[in-house]
Amino acid sequence: MSVKQLQEEILDLKKNCDVTILAHYYQTIQIQQIADFLGDSLGLSQIARDKANTEYIIFAGVDFMAETASILNQDKHVLIPNYESCCPMAAFLTPEMVIDFKKKNPGLPVVTYVNSTAAVKAESDICCTSSNAVKIVQKIKEEFNAQAVLFGPDANLADYTEQISKIKTIKMPENGHCYVHSQLTIEDVRIIKRAHPKAKVIVHPECQRSVRELSDFVGSTTQMHRYVKESPSEINEFIIGTEIGLLERMIEDFPTNKYYLASDKMICHNMKKHNLELIKYLLENLDDKNFEIKVPKNVAKRALGPINKMLDYS
Repeated sequence: MSVKQLQEEILDLKKNCDVTILAHYYQTIQIQQIADFLGDSLGLSQIARDKANTEYIIFAGVDFMAETASILNQDKHVLIPNYESCCPMAAFLTPEMVIDFKKKNPGLPVVTYVNSTAAVKAESDICCTSSNAVKIVQKIKEEFNAQAVLFGPDANLADYTEQISKIKTIKMPENGHCYVHSQLTIEDVRIIKRAHPKAKVIVHPECQRSVRELSDFVGSTTQMHRYVKESPSEINEFIIGTEIGLLERMIEDFPTNKYYLASDKMICHNMKKHNLELIKYLLENLDDKNFEIKVPKNVAKRALGPINKMLDYS
């Protein structure tokens, strides 16, 4: 069966199901094309809360994203096409570690990146995404009248936030990172820049500081997408320093531009564990509990506050 035939079958099945399909920009373009909503972590969190008005939500993303949707929709069924699609970054930080950091740093607010487990969010004061981290840290520092914040699990995003906001971020832990973004090096950027000297370099804040400082723009996936969209017509070449799925999205949305992946290593294999066949299976078997992500009520209740505070502050 061709990709197009499979997509058509999925869309036909969906017509008879009370389901919303959410997909992150890092999904394959074939999955992006059949989703009801696309976005980054912040955008999909807002959509899960405000627009996913169906009994079932199929979330083509990694596990923490589906957990967030479950926290925001305790009365709905949140399904993930491949339950092995996890986020290695989230594994860097445990709730026990957060509790220990709080004990050692009394009075400091805890800011956790949404790329974290529900149990970690439950120990937090507020969550953030790569698109709003600076604003969140500024607001929570003011609310707590604190001189610093505890921030995890991504050390590079913490460093970026500190660099822009001038507010000290104590990293939980010191080495937390995204394996896709953190492996992009200065040399990678220099090599691709030499090959395409007219191209603008745009990278994600999860990249190392040395890489960020070589770039023309630093932002979340949605902000990078907007940067390309709003660039003047004479700027039509871009080096993309994030997961290849966003590059595929840009080719689809802005086909007259030229795009170059900053490194052939920019692939999240965990995000790519989903496929159209699995989504079709879910639409035919919406009550298969093996694919349901359900955050326990006691954890969801405690994690809801930090998430809602983030959404309100955004």
